[in-house]
Amino acid sequence: MTMKFLYLKIIGIAFLLQLPYLALSQEKKDYKVACIAFYNLENLFDTLDTPGVNDFEYTPAGPKQWNTKKYLEKLDNLSKAIAEIGTEFTPLGAVIIGVSEVENRDVLVDLAAQGPIASRNYEIVHYDGPDKRGVDVALLYQPRYFTVTNSKSYRLIVPGRDDFFTRDQLLVSGVMDGDTIHIIVTHWPSRSGGESRSRPLRIAAADLGRHIIDSLQQANPKAKIIFMGDLNDNPDDISVVRHLKSSPEVAKTAENELFNPFYSFYQKGYGSLAWRDTWSLFDQILISKPLTETDYTSYRFYKAHVFNKKFLQQSSGRFKGYPFRTHAGNQYLGGYSDHFPTLILLVKEKE
Repeated sequence: MTMKFLYLKIIGIAFLLQLPYLALSQEKKDYKVACIAFYNLENLFDTLDTPGVNDFEYTPAGPKQWNTKKYLEKLDNLSKAIAEIGTEFTPLGAVIIGVSEVENRDVLVDLAAQGPIASRNYEIVHYDGPDKRGVDVALLYQPRYFTVTNSKSYRLIVPGRDDFFTRDQLLVSGVMDGDTIHIIVTHWPSRSGGESRSRPLRIAAADLGRHIIDSLQQANPKAKIIFMGDLNDNPDDISVVRHLKSSPEVAKTAENELFNPFYSFYQKGYGSLAWRDTWSLFDQILISKPLTETDYTSYRFYKAHVFNKKFLQQSSGRFKGYPFRTHAGNQYLGGYSDHFPTLILLVKEKE
């Protein structure tokens, strides 16, 4: 699949947008915009050998010779990337950003303190999970715009696989400008051992995600739910379509389903990561039906975007245009991540 690059232009000033084509009348209206993002940080480890965790690879004595200098460069790079996500649409940047492949809360504290994003005062929701390498998912959010009311970590248990441990799925509920929003952050099992052989594990992860969504919708059928993560599957895979219950079209999305705006992106050749000359769109953000309605007195979905700016791309060679990653095997490249971030924009009429 050939990679394509996506650029969006919308008219805006400060954090208000003038989007006349969203209005039902000819009258122009001002809209608030909130950027919600997801970013696989590609193994954000500290340099310590943590007891009980298989993280020797990311220590000074390990095969990657992961030291303080490299760790600080990684933090600086990631903070620069996060600082830019969504700023072409709103100077607030990402109000909420789900992340994966983080070793612990401490690395997120270090990341949030970096100069390019320190003024945003990102706060953190993180739980230690059972992954053997010690990597987890987490949520960063700007407390000026989003207030967390509850959070819970869900464990994926696969019957008959007592030896299998993977990332938990994180549910964070909160209020953004009067709107209650539920965010699920996930990182499904990898394709290690082959896509077909490992598929049941991702189906199990999708079923767990569906269980969380069903619980929220049973409590409130109009719940505004954002499901995001590195799914290690594409938008048209069975795990995403049938088990998570997603639809590629708003008009065909049932009340209990999720709309997947990245389905059409994938069909057109957009990707968030590349492997063996093939682009995949594993990094997706899906939304519940109420977020697709056209009553903009509360936050509604407006656009999706793959954040693939030039500075995040390999600039030359065979892999030109691929994500500029931190490592290729054990070789240190000094890049950002092997994934591009993805984002959605929610808009709401200014009062």
